[in-house]
Amino acid sequence: MIKIYHNPRCRKSREGLEFLENSGESFEVVRYLEEIPSREELETLIGYLGISPEALVRKNEAVWKEQFKGKSLTDSEIIDAMVQYPKLIERPIIVKDNKAVIGRPADKISILLG
Repeated sequence: MIKIYHNPRCRKSREGLEFLENSGESFEVVRYLEEIPSREELETLIGYLGISPEALVRKNEAVWKEQFKGKSLTDSEIIDAMVQYPKLIERPIIVKDNKAVIGRPADKISILLG
């Protein structure tokens, strides 16, 4: 089953959702600002993405700039920040099996579907 971690207020996330809708694949939508991923879920996603926790952070968000920018944070502290402030999580994240991509731009999603 394909899953998309989606924020309907984000244009790039909407483009990713539209890409999946046009693919003909069935998928589940997780509105991650409402259904906040747990620490364990974020750790799993980061593993599937093959990136560092910091690479999943939206560094232009005000909360990042105000509370975290310039600080030396451990991976664990960065994950805690994303759990506390899910708006920091880059989007959209598309998961299929044990692989994931950040769908920016949306055509990156085709890597999982092919």
